[in-house]
Amino acid sequence: MNLAMQLGKTLLLKPFFIAFIISFISTPFVIRLANYWGLVDDPQKRKHPAHTEARVIPRAGGLAIFLGILVGTALTVTFSKQLVGILLGAGLIVGVGLADDKLDLNPYFRFATNILAALLVVGSGIGVSYITNPFGPGVIHLDAWRISFDFLGRHSLLFLADLLAIVWIVWCTNMVNWSKGVDGQMPGFVAISAIVLGLLSFRFTMVDLAQWVVASLAFITAGAYLGFLPFNFYPQKIMPGYGGGALAGYLLAVLAITSGGKVATALLVLGIPFLDAGYTIIRRLLQRKSPFWGDRGHLHHKLLDLGWGKRRVALFYWVLSVILGLIALNLSSQEKLFAILAVALVLGGLLLWLKLFLPSFTRPDRDNG
Repeated sequence: MNLAMQLGKTLLLKPFFIAFIISFISTPFVIRLANYWGLVDDPQKRKHPAHTEARVIPRAGGLAIFLGILVGTALTVTFSKQLVGILLGAGLIVGVGLADDKLDLNPYFRFATNILAALLVVGSGIGVSYITNPFGPGVIHLDAWRISFDFLGRHSLLFLADLLAIVWIVWCTNMVNWSKGVDGQMPGFVAISAIVLGLLSFRFTMVDLAQWVVASLAFITAGAYLGFLPFNFYPQKIMPGYGGGALAGYLLAVLAITSGGKVATALLVLGIPFLDAGYTIIRRLLQRKSPFWGDRGHLHHKLLDLGWGKRRVALFYWVLSVILGLIALNLSSQEKLFAILAVALVLGGLLLWLKLFLPSFTRPDRDNG
């Protein structure tokens, strides 16, 4: 058994390194294409309160990441209807991201395309059929309510299972995208989260061969984002753009569902982006602002205003992701719920402290590293 486990981990390194290499070697070409096509972030022309850069930076990093994922998947994973649905949704998000890099699309339009990408996943047969009961033994089934219809054959919609999957995918797509404001911040914690979900899936490969595909896709995701990271770390040469950030959240959401409905694990390992996004929405609604329009109120902005450098902020997110990931791999579902609540209280206290005491600090230069 131990030999088989070691062999399995070795086999997962192949998709990881293929995605890493393709993403790494394609990023310099994407930088050139982004500059040529004008897919750049110019703070003098495009004012945005959430920006932390004063230089002109290419924005199309999502294309390089997607190439790594696409090639890594094509060379190492057996295609299925579900995988095609996942890749189609990923392609849609990256395509919209490239358009946004050029045109600055309306966030409501981007949100609508998030729903469409989630529908492609659900339409391929992926849904949250059950969740573990956090308050007792057993699971809570969500696939009992079926809506059947005839269209070129007999079909069934699992209403609650599909609806929850759509909400979860759309939420994660935006949640992770909001936590990409600092050089290297997002690719690092995304790679860590993907590895955690991949290891979780790998545990069940002996009893469910389908988990091999999930584990491979998770390591492909980690490899693609790590291949992009050297070009995004401070001082960044390219930004992930909307496509790179939204793609990360989308893939992590799908991995959480397909790895056996381990949504609690994803919530814990992504605890900081998840809670930061939740607090951000509440704050904007209380201020009578649209939750879709960005501002300079995220945790990474507060840490920058506190005087932290960009590298320090990125490492802070990475270290917390590693710690929460290790905790997630060793807790039961009930314990994960309490861990998420504990993280929520700690982060809430931190944000409150920053809100009360931050005005007494001097805001650093926008390029502070």
